Amino acid sequence: MDAILYWNDVSLEANRISHTNDKDEQTGPTLSSRALAIVHLAMYDALAGIAQNPQFPQYLPGALPLPIASDNAAVAGAAYTTLINLFPSQKKLFDSKLSTANLQNPGLNEGFDYGRSVALALLGDRQNDPNSKADGYVPSMARGKHRPDPDNPNQDYHAPYYGAKSKCFSVTTRHTLNPPPQPGNADYTSALREVRSKGIAPELMATVPALTLSVPPITRRTIDQTVIGIYWGYDGASGLGTPPRLYNQIIREIAINKPNPNTGVLNTPLENARLFAMVNVAMADAGILAWEQKYIHDLWRPVLGIREHDQSMGPSGVGNNNVDNDCHSLWLPLGAPSTNSSKKNFTPPFPAYPSGHATFGAAAFHITRLFYGIAIGDRNPDNLFQGLAFVSEEMNGVNEDNKKTVRPRHVRSFPGGLWQMIEENGRSRVYLGVHWVFDAFKVDSANNPIFDQRIGGVDLGLTIAEDIYSTGMSKSTV
Repeated sequence: MDAILYWNDVSLEANRISHTNDKDEQTGPTLSSRALAIVHLAMYDALAGIAQNPQFPQYLPGALPLPIASDNAAVAGAAYTTLINLFPSQKKLFDSKLSTANLQNPGLNEGFDYGRSVALALLGDRQNDPNSKADGYVPSMARGKHRPDPDNPNQDYHAPYYGAKSKCFSVTTRHTLNPPPQPGNADYTSALREVRSKGIAPELMATVPALTLSVPPITRRTIDQTVIGIYWGYDGASGLGTPPRLYNQIIREIAINKPNPNTGVLNTPLENARLFAMVNVAMADAGILAWEQKYIHDLWRPVLGIREHDQSMGPSGVGNNNVDNDCHSLWLPLGAPSTNSSKKNFTPPFPAYPSGHATFGAAAFHITRLFYGIAIGDRNPDNLFQGLAFVSEEMNGVNEDNKKTVRPRHVRSFPGGLWQMIEENGRSRVYLGVHWVFDAFKVDSANNPIFDQRIGGVDLGLTIAEDIYSTGMSKSTV
């Protein structure tokens, strides 16, 4: 048994339960990514401390373990200690998993105690991290700024101070983005027309023309695009959790089933420890830096931008009786899926730019690409893992939409590898109507992505991944 994969599964279950049991422990994308990073860093440091291999340096160097210490027990001690601290209401689950973790002497007590000490050091290092509460945050009423979803007007604001007040985990620089296109800009207008047609609620689809004469043509959302939008959801839904859980699930399937292209065999536990630590540290820094940028740029979501596109609309409106044709005052999105709930689909409660999904996904998948041998700077489809396919729990034949209908099971293939996932995950949010395309990446006149422009979450996630990988996942000083 690979102890890293065993406790990775437990940590993903903790994330799922935390979004289901109403205990409000490490919920939302920011705290989810932080928690998963702490658990996986603790496991990695415990195993690396025992291995004493210079190719696997510890993140927080500490006291050396006794030579007799058990590897599996050290991983268990690290994982169990972090998990019961982060998710105390789930202690019974963690006790059960600990009892079935196949821990054996010799060195059980020594290993577990060492793992526990590593975990406590990491928890202490992150003890002053901010929470994700609004804490009196007051939104701007200016045109173009984020306010609550008008179809869910009682929304609060998620993590307005988290990004700016958090220290990073491993990046060497607090990476920033260029400002997004603004109302009146040609790129903005193109993005508005796209999401207005592609992201609209089904019952309103007939109210928006398909702009087939535009360049490129803008048509209504297709069947495939609807599937893509829902497939990548994981918007904190009951029974599913958040995007960092989804991306871990995908990388987990790779680690379990696909030989490392560099070695021809599956990863060792120590290699998996480093892979999953890098993946989750990259996403933790993505959560910090994306949320910092979100509240700096404070861009409204399509549900406001389309309904209030004409300058006569909204709290700062001015007189005008000839409403702009790109305005649709009754527009609503397909929305982030309220899976396993009777609540409405919704627009997430934080600014649009950059997309959190796009940033998390690019950071996680690209650092995985780098780990498996893709060069820094490569922005092309990859064939690292032949026959790469995955079933999202949004469409697994079990979970229900908000009308209590079970969605069908859908096996999705990715011949373009992890790079295809990066692009598709980023664009998926347009098909739900909750993001502008530039929240993920800049596009050219044919709507093809352009990268390395410091525009959107994919660029931010790629930059985070390459920073962390190139410096060996050292502890951040920023």
